[in-house]
Amino acid sequence: MVYDIVSLPVTILFIVGGLGLFYYAIKLNDSHPEEHNFTNSILTLILWITAGLLYPLFFSTNDLSLSLFLVLSVFFICIFTPSLIILILYYQYQFVVKKNPNTKVKRNFNTFLKHFDKELEANTSRSQKLKTEMHRKALHLFPAGAIIFLWVFGVYIWDGLWNAGIVWGITGEEFSKFLILTVGYSGILVFGALDYIRLSFIFENHNLFHLIPDNVLNLLSKSMKRKENFEFIRPTVLILSFVPIFFFPFGVFTANILIATIGDGAASIFGLGFGKINFPKSSEKTIIGYLAGFFTSFIVSIIPLVLFESILDINEILIIAFGGASMYFVIDISNLKIDDNILNPILCALIMGFLYFQL
Repeated sequence: MVYDIVSLPVTILFIVGGLGLFYYAIKLNDSHPEEHNFTNSILTLILWITAGLLYPLFFSTNDLSLSLFLVLSVFFICIFTPSLIILILYYQYQFVVKKNPNTKVKRNFNTFLKHFDKELEANTSRSQKLKTEMHRKALHLFPAGAIIFLWVFGVYIWDGLWNAGIVWGITGEEFSKFLILTVGYSGILVFGALDYIRLSFIFENHNLFHLIPDNVLNLLSKSMKRKENFEFIRPTVLILSFVPIFFFPFGVFTANILIATIGDGAASIFGLGFGKINFPKSSEKTIIGYLAGFFTSFIVSIIPLVLFESILDINEILIIAFGGASMYFVIDISNLKIDDNILNPILCALIMGFLYFQL
């Protein structure tokens, strides 16, 4: 189909990008085996390739009205976003680093890590840890907020209020999917490029760490744990995990991205702020954190199911929400070494999707 051919650049770009990051993972595992989680890197590679392979399926349709939007989507993902990234890097090299040679010394990974460790040692109190965790979870919440905003804009404003769908020959839902996919895939590339630059410290002769702007480095230092300096950035993994579950009904999809962001955030913040009893004892997780995560996940699951899935009655909504929250609780209490940004969206979506179609 013509759509599959047009989508091919996105598929190739993501497969190549994933394989490149996999090479980084091998080098990181050789140089920093204690800090780097190779299992998470393998799963991230799979998610990159899966995202590339699934992209054509989102636009697999015989409706010619979507052809323009597919071309626009591919343009923004494969041309506009990479060009913007290159432009930013060129600016940093030509007008910042080249004009101020000391910048290359200051923006050094070892210097950054020493400053990171110094801040970590100075901020050992619970309140400081809570502040750092709030920065982390706020960064994770941004993709979920963007997805919901784009869907509401496309369905209720672009199509519902403006009636633009009649002019363009597509529904508000189709336009929303176009916006979410285009912004989501472009965002993955931006964060992926950041990983390429940030982790290039492993290459002695090709270290580009100094090209990362200072404000980005400051944001990273406030929102990362120490070991994450040697792994792929969490927002990339989180957005990649949203791709395979985008096929579910939007209410189920939204419920899962809220579990992965707000539910998980509530568990961390309440656990740090009020938790007294650790379980297991060797873990930083607390009983209060587990309960907060479960009940928050249950509540935030109900809201999108009510708003976006009008075919469900209240009992069905409660059952589906309880299923998602229960799966989140099982994952959280299992305390696995696999990144919960991968497990939570995908496994919770499978349970909720199964219940949705069974009920």
